[in-house]
Amino acid sequence: MLNKPKYKIARRLGPGIFEKTQTQKFALREGRRKESRERPRPKSDFGLQMLEKQKARYSYGIGERQFAKYVAEALAKKTTKTDELLFERLETRLDNVAYRLHLAPTRQAARQMVSHGHIMINDVRITIPSYNVKLGDKVKIREASAKKILFANLAEKLKDAMPPSWLKFDAEKRAGEVQGKPKLVKSELVFDIAAILEFYRR
Repeated sequence: MLNKPKYKIARRLGPGIFEKTQTQKFALREGRRKESRERPRPKSDFGLQMLEKQKARYSYGIGERQFAKYVAEALAKKTTKTDELLFERLETRLDNVAYRLHLAPTRQAARQMVSHGHIMINDVRITIPSYNVKLGDKVKIREASAKKILFANLAEKLKDAMPPSWLKFDAEKRAGEVQGKPKLVKSELVFDIAAILEFYRR
């Protein structure tokens, strides 16, 4: 888990990194700060690539060693779709899946949810946030956990929620399923995945 102050990180990497910094209040405050600061110095290609890597790491809440491992695995495949492989690995982490299913408001909350044993995969309790879900996996809230305040009024909260197309969720059964692979749409990312791969190819 990455425990640095979120507002300080978001000032450097951009408000899209965390859910709590994607607010009008944060935008207004940062607008006033920028007006009072000097023009930033231009960064080198290496500096820009490192910045994109940090955006991805903090967005998903992943440490440097684990993130580098994901990139190495994607690069080892020797394919032209390395960016898709990396994106798929990030998206199919169990904590991210719980977040995408709207079981938690943030990825950090989803990580805690998994770590505390509230989520099951194929009827097996999983406590590893980085667990890699696969096509056909059944994701559900543990029966003993469903009665906790954490999941109070879940059906109401999920009424207007729209998980991505590769996931489906039944609010009544409190269960979901992985029914496809995450599709990479670069324009929807808060980071440049190509720049990240170039950084690790150096």
